[in-house]
Amino acid sequence: MQIQIPRQVDYIIGKLKRHGYEAYAVGGCVRDTLLGRTPGDWDITTSARPAQVKALFRRTIDTGIQHGTVTVLVDHVGYEVTTYRIDGEYEDGRHPKQVQFTSDLLEDLRRRDFTINAMAYSPESGIVDAFDGAGDLERRVIRCVGDPTERFTEDALRILRAIRFSAQLDFTIDPATCEAIRTIAPNLAKVSKERIQAELTKTLLSDHPEKIKEVYETGISEYISPAFARIPWEKIRIPAELPAIKYLRWAAFLRLVPPEDAVRVLKDLKMDNETITHVRTLTSWSGKPMEENEISVRRAMSQMNPQIWDALIELNQYGENIRSLTAQIRERGDCLTLRQLAVTGQDLIAAGVKPGREIGEILSKMLDAVLEDPSRNHKNILMDFYDTSQ
Repeated sequence: MQIQIPRQVDYIIGKLKRHGYEAYAVGGCVRDTLLGRTPGDWDITTSARPAQVKALFRRTIDTGIQHGTVTVLVDHVGYEVTTYRIDGEYEDGRHPKQVQFTSDLLEDLRRRDFTINAMAYSPESGIVDAFDGAGDLERRVIRCVGDPTERFTEDALRILRAIRFSAQLDFTIDPATCEAIRTIAPNLAKVSKERIQAELTKTLLSDHPEKIKEVYETGISEYISPAFARIPWEKIRIPAELPAIKYLRWAAFLRLVPPEDAVRVLKDLKMDNETITHVRTLTSWSGKPMEENEISVRRAMSQMNPQIWDALIELNQYGENIRSLTAQIRERGDCLTLRQLAVTGQDLIAAGVKPGREIGEILSKMLDAVLEDPSRNHKNILMDFYDTSQ
């Protein structure tokens, strides 16, 4: 079977072969091409040793030279070229203590996680599929290469990768693979929270975010964090049409717990501060009804930045009236923040107000008046308002 590969990949494979080495596109790029998807990147596996690869190509980077990986730059794009290898003992449940280079492609494919990721391709040889990855693509199944208990014992992160692939591809997990997940789940304690968070995020951003429930159904959740395990997952609904925005999908997942618990979950997972802040805001407003009038919408919009307000509209599935009011408020340029207020702290000081807390209180009252009626956002009107409020 012939598949279309980028000319840069064809060039790298061809050059390696012309110099007497084997070379194939391998892994996810082959899988995605067979599924009719556009690969995110193209990896190449070869019988050439790293030094031999470097000798053939003018521009290379030692990406992971100790594990046999050299990045070859072609047209300013990097392509990882990795020597066939056999992994040594996995002492930490994540990384092999050492790797051994081999001249046997099948030995290299045998060490990979899932059958659908253990296929290789070259224009001359076609697809090399020793573990029926193509069959599993047709059956829409995630299945480990060889003994699933061994694969997960080697690298516990593969447990979450299985669930992530099931969500991204809408596949089911093979029963033996699923049982091994349940058995090896405690080994997730050896995986960094950052890596766990990355896999969970990819699952939530997939076309089937609801499959994050498999984390609970397979007994994994308690090994992620206590706060994560307490989420009422049976009630979670994440509409597939919800935009695939990181903070929005996490907010949808965490909306059934108090905002402080949502923050705890994200902090346990070493989430970035920006996402935590956005999720805190969205979960605080999640489920709140919105009166369909300009004053209510303006007051709500004033509490968050525009992108988070738009996300809240999607999260709470506000109707067309709220969306229309939002558009009108923005088109008019209504004042929504202190920065847009026609009066500044310096104006108040010039009017005789002493610097301090009182200035902030006065400005807040002025903003509240403007949120109620945008036509009040003029300096003379607001200063008159200040005078009458003394």
